[in-house]
Amino acid sequence: MDLDAFVSVHRDEWDELERLVSRRSLSGADADRLVLLYQRAATHLSAVRSQAPDPALVGRLSSLVARARSRLTGAREPVWRDVVRFATVSFPAALWRIRWWTAAVTAAFLLVSVAAGAWVAGDPAVQATMGSDAEIRQLVESDFESYYSEQPATSFAAQVWTNNAWVAAQVIAFGVTGVWVVWVLALNALNVGTVGGLMAAHDRADVFFGLILPHGLLELTAVFVASAAGLRLFWSWVAPGPLSRAASLAAEGRALFTVAVGLVPVLAVSGLVEAFVTPSPLPTWARIAVGALALGAFLAYAGVLGRRAVAAGETGDVRREHAGDVTPTAG
Repeated sequence: MDLDAFVSVHRDEWDELERLVSRRSLSGADADRLVLLYQRAATHLSAVRSQAPDPALVGRLSSLVARARSRLTGAREPVWRDVVRFATVSFPAALWRIRWWTAAVTAAFLLVSVAAGAWVAGDPAVQATMGSDAEIRQLVESDFESYYSEQPATSFAAQVWTNNAWVAAQVIAFGVTGVWVVWVLALNALNVGTVGGLMAAHDRADVFFGLILPHGLLELTAVFVASAAGLRLFWSWVAPGPLSRAASLAAEGRALFTVAVGLVPVLAVSGLVEAFVTPSPLPTWARIAVGALALGAFLAYAGVLGRRAVAAGETGDVRREHAGDVTPTAG
């Protein structure tokens, strides 16, 4: 093969293919021309490799053919773009859509916790059913406080994070039943209220709130959000609106799955606060301020980005081209 003659004959085609690949949009005729030139360039590359393997020409043609192939088959967006979209659009949109469900769950949890705490704190007979005097004193004077510092902080943070993420995933995944979420919330509300009542009955309410609020503000909010997502999933098939129950459940399931994924870093932050801030020697007000700052940042994130995303028509669901088609049904 006369390489110089070969290049001279086909250079114009390669240059034209280069121009077509670089265009942002193509007409129908341009797309057809791109396919033809791509096929020819691939043939030219094969011929050069087998008969006159010039490194420079092989490199140019390999790059040109690869770019043309990507243009024809469609290149996937970089992963970082998906991550950015999830963090700035999908997750905040899902949070904003369930904000009233979250508020209702929060109010119900606090009502049960306060009622249980007041009942336990005000009735010695109820306290007596929870253990002997020695056991209760051990809890309020030592065990409750030492729980946050008896393990290495790093291991404790990982343990707390894993446990809370698992609870959040459960209430979302099994939220479709409607019962599991209520059970988990009621159990946790009673536990918090009971311990708080025992601490208050022994004049240790300041210790209780000083230890539970720094991390609990963000941690419990994340649990409330997950519970709200689970209940919204349950409601999607109870009252599906114009969609079939299967279609409604599928759409909400895709949208609200983002909540389970998005809460993982949120719970990681609350785990770090619980492991490093809650048991720290900082003044109580400073520890609570850290927790309030973390909660405020999360609420601002959900409010600002979530409102904007929902106003733009986002729901937290995957993009329409990835969601699949819905079979038409009679109204």
